[in-house]
Amino acid sequence: MPAILIKKTAEEPGAASLAVTVPVEQVREAEDRATSAYQRRARLPGFRKGKAPAAIVKKHFADDIRQEALQELIRESWKVAVEQESLKPIADPHIHNLKWDVGAPVTFEFHVEVKPDIKLGRLGGFQLKRTVRPVTDEQVAAQLNEVRAQKAPWTPVVGEHPRSADLVRVTIAAREGAQLKDPQPYQLVLGEGRAIPEVEQQIYGMLPEETIDAIVRFPDDFPDEAKRGQTRDIRLTLHEVKRQQLPELDDAFAREVGDFDSLDALKRGIREDLAQDAEREADAKVRAELIEQIVAANRVVAPQPLVERALWVFAQAYGIPEDRMSQFAAEFRPVAEAQVRRDLVLDYVVEHEKLQATEAELDERIRQLAERRGMPPEQLYASLEKAKRLRDVERSLTEEKVFAFLLSQSTVEQA
Repeated sequence: MPAILIKKTAEEPGAASLAVTVPVEQVREAEDRATSAYQRRARLPGFRKGKAPAAIVKKHFADDIRQEALQELIRESWKVAVEQESLKPIADPHIHNLKWDVGAPVTFEFHVEVKPDIKLGRLGGFQLKRTVRPVTDEQVAAQLNEVRAQKAPWTPVVGEHPRSADLVRVTIAAREGAQLKDPQPYQLVLGEGRAIPEVEQQIYGMLPEETIDAIVRFPDDFPDEAKRGQTRDIRLTLHEVKRQQLPELDDAFAREVGDFDSLDALKRGIREDLAQDAEREADAKVRAELIEQIVAANRVVAPQPLVERALWVFAQAYGIPEDRMSQFAAEFRPVAEAQVRRDLVLDYVVEHEKLQATEAELDERIRQLAERRGMPPEQLYASLEKAKRLRDVERSLTEEKVFAFLLSQSTVEQA
């Protein structure tokens, strides 16, 4: 039987295009298999389950059978393409220019992002400086105030104008003459920039349960370009004002926060947490500097197909709408390029130094995480797997091994 024909039609760093031709014989066999599958489970009037003739089943489920056969042919063609061309895909391929006429071969194109072959001639011999910022009393005090604010209850304010940091509940409606349109409720903390400045200024001058009519202007830097500089007639109702009552900073407060005997113990705990944050920040900066030096020494280039994919992933993560994608891509392109270069370097080291995290190492990390959370390891494993975060843990382990190797090849000065 003739084999599936794969021909590479285009290639660039990070991407490849392949023309695929599936012979008529294989197309027919795939259709027959799909028909048999539907025949076994089909329920048609006048026939017992699985007993309807193939011709009737094929006529009744023509579109479904065709789709199932096509999916099988694409899967089989992709396996052949990956093996024949030694591809290292980073995602599923895109299908283009599909043609399937009756009695003719199926033809289409695979467009796929692939991991480019790079060679890193220098991985070590770099000079790095690791600086751990000291924890100051001001930082401890600021963190303590954040904890204090988190524990502070919100209490209603009566007969007073709201102040900055107050929580307000308002309704804003557009006015068109005597008509009100689209009233919307909002809850926000004044001073956090969640409302346009002129709306906040109006709220500051109101009392709870008061309603006013006003004309407000959108600022020139408003995110929605269409509204910049525009004015709106609005009706604004202030329903409620709440203010936080900060608790006293004393030993009782420390005991309420957690397992602390005194306020001094709480402060020591905060200082220790900040010190650990400073250590992690110092490690992250050293790693970033090391990657930058490796990239510069080896002239690593970020292939544009991989940059575009990284931008798409960032946009999905940040929930960027389609109409803002161009602006987002322009602003985030340097970030995406840096991410791609970083991934290329790390993947190269993983592959050439055989540093992929093992199952035993993953099991041990899951055990450690489960112990900290006070839960059985198998429960955490199942939870991570269900949330599709198990790969994140594995990747984190692998990166730790990679950076341990890379840092051992260079000199790190402790500042």
